[in-house]
Amino acid sequence: MKKIILLVAGIFSLTGADAQVSFGKMQNMIPRSKEGLNIFDVHKDDAPYEGISIDVGGAFAMQFQALNSFNDHAEGTYNFAPNGPGVSGAAGTGGYRLNNLGNNFNLPAANLTIGAQLADGVRVNLDIYLSSRHHNETWVKGGYLQIDKLDFIQKGFMEELMKYTTIKIGQMENNYGDSHFRRTDNGNALLNPFIEANIMDSFETEMGMEVYYNRGGLVSMIGITNGKLNQGVAEFIPSAATPTAPDPNTTVSPTILAKLGFDKQLNEDLRVRITGSYNHNANMSANPWGSDRAGSRYFGVMSHQAYTYDTNGINIPGGENAQANNFDPTANATTGRFSPGYANWYTAFMINPFIKYKGLEFFGTLEFTSGGDKKGTDDSRSVDQYAADLVYRFGNNEKFYVGARYNIVSGELSSQPDKVNVDRFEASAGWFMTKNIIAKLAYTNQNYSDYAQFSGNSLNDLYGGSFDGLMFEAAITF
Repeated sequence: MKKIILLVAGIFSLTGADAQVSFGKMQNMIPRSKEGLNIFDVHKDDAPYEGISIDVGGAFAMQFQALNSFNDHAEGTYNFAPNGPGVSGAAGTGGYRLNNLGNNFNLPAANLTIGAQLADGVRVNLDIYLSSRHHNETWVKGGYLQIDKLDFIQKGFMEELMKYTTIKIGQMENNYGDSHFRRTDNGNALLNPFIEANIMDSFETEMGMEVYYNRGGLVSMIGITNGKLNQGVAEFIPSAATPTAPDPNTTVSPTILAKLGFDKQLNEDLRVRITGSYNHNANMSANPWGSDRAGSRYFGVMSHQAYTYDTNGINIPGGENAQANNFDPTANATTGRFSPGYANWYTAFMINPFIKYKGLEFFGTLEFTSGGDKKGTDDSRSVDQYAADLVYRFGNNEKFYVGARYNIVSGELSSQPDKVNVDRFEASAGWFMTKNIIAKLAYTNQNYSDYAQFSGNSLNDLYGGSFDGLMFEAAITF
């Protein structure tokens, strides 16, 4: 934190060192306030270039949580055959129960954003997580260079093309689908009308480039990354071949991203947008549904207390081994979310319709994914997601809103013998106290079905699982 404070102090000292440096005179930047609502992808404006300018912003959010978890396991002792019915070698568990969750405040989340307008149509952006559920310490989320003009090559160079074109380069959030523009990004919760993101939350930062061309209602983007969440130049050493995986990966492949759609304000009251997005990696290093290093808003749901197990099924409850308490918010940061867990490759398509008529908004997600776990003999699995939310904004400058979202995920997991299903209903009400301050109250009910009762030598927390309750969130973004 001390380094961040010194960095910000150094930025502010620039005004004394160079009178040409100003603050806040930025081009083509999506506002971090309420004015940024429903702006997707990139943003073009006609702000003039007035020399080098610095942008410093922040985002802070805290929640009061009152949720309770349940499943179909009775508290106590179980004896079972870990390898399936009729298999010898019974095991047992003793002292199992879900963690009791108290009603209290979660760890507050905070972001810091630093940017600079470096030239006409050229700016840089750096996002920092000061505090997050997954990483309590300060660390960099990512940064990018955004180019909207090529005047640094020659004045007016490709001017007509660049009126509609934007280039982004850096270690940045992959632009897959439209849902991630409405999700909460750690401390930045102002633009999300709900408390959480989708159940299957696609979010990943990789090193790459994206090129946008948006004109007359056309929305288009093509992108490529190196496919790595954590960067490095170490030699890739493939796994040893096995009978079940005779052809292991020998490299990490690039991630291919694309988006195509239509977005237009048809009249004063009606805006229509629909996009289709593509995301593919043939030899994956990271999973786009399990790479959010901030964490979910639902702390500790569906987590268990420490309990014992014994592979002989005899010395329970004083068994020879132990299953640790998995409540730790840092080590188990994605409670309440779902990842398909593809380990070798994946292909995903997402369709997002958005309609706004006066104060009424509809936003949908249809996501179709497939992937596999082993190269060579792998059978592909599939997981699909459907979500729809309806939000009504009202009052002076639409500073109040009420909304509801229904979300369902259904598909195959390598750890489960049958297809599983997860569904969530969330109702929310919010108040923009100013364009930079929001307060939200939400009710959530989430259910898990068709999960097996046992997983190896342990009990499956999601067996007949559910959680529900209220959450309050207050957020400030500037």
